[in-house]
Amino acid sequence: MKGTIRRIAPTEQVYLNIKDFQQDFNYEMEDNTWKHLEFESDAITTEDLRRFRVYESIISYYYKVDVTTYVLCSSRVKKIKDKLVQGQNVYQVHLVRLKDQNADLLIHQLEKKQRNSALCRQELFHLLLTPLMDGQMSQQERIKRGLLLIQNQQESLSSEDVLHMESVLFTLARKFLKHNEMKQMKEVFNMSTLGKMLMKDGFDKGIKKGQIDGENRINRLNILLANANRIDDITKAARDKKYQRRLLKEFHL
Repeated sequence: MKGTIRRIAPTEQVYLNIKDFQQDFNYEMEDNTWKHLEFESDAITTEDLRRFRVYESIISYYYKVDVTTYVLCSSRVKKIKDKLVQGQNVYQVHLVRLKDQNADLLIHQLEKKQRNSALCRQELFHLLLTPLMDGQMSQQERIKRGLLLIQNQQESLSSEDVLHMESVLFTLARKFLKHNEMKQMKEVFNMSTLGKMLMKDGFDKGIKKGQIDGENRINRLNILLANANRIDDITKAARDKKYQRRLLKEFHL
């Protein structure tokens, strides 16, 4: 061991911290390995690489699998860092750049073709990568027109494919768009299959919560009526909803 020891360092490392690591996409491969995809619009920093390494370490330790991280970078990134050296350990990610492909041209071609015939599944998958390509079109416009192309092609796609494609574009929107741009995209997202599914899920949860709240109010009313020895009112309220509402108001429920 080379070097001069300054002091004895602690040997028991206790670190308690609850953190939810949200990765962009993970795929389990046929050879039992995992591929981890991350989308980056900014230059990759040392902290990014440390974060990716933590993702891989947790997945590998918990699921007992080998993990490889692929980072899909936007074309505007000038300086790209793909390697992290820590002591004798070298951590490296695979970079995927699409700077030689033009998003504007691809979107225009797909829109023109869709007016006359159906788009194939492979063409739509290329569409998902347009936010990472070169071109003059804004990220917001690319994602918006990509969602519309997918929506117009739903009859020839499986529901699973539609949800997967929309999920990718939604993830990229959260990565690349500003808060006000996301608000402007709300109507387009709500019209998508993913948006409708999320809205229905929220609506169903709202109904369930309303039902539980309503049951709790009625149970509370019955307890108060019983404590006041108004048993007849409990029966009457069960038969007469208008009278029940009057009692709820009386007891400020």
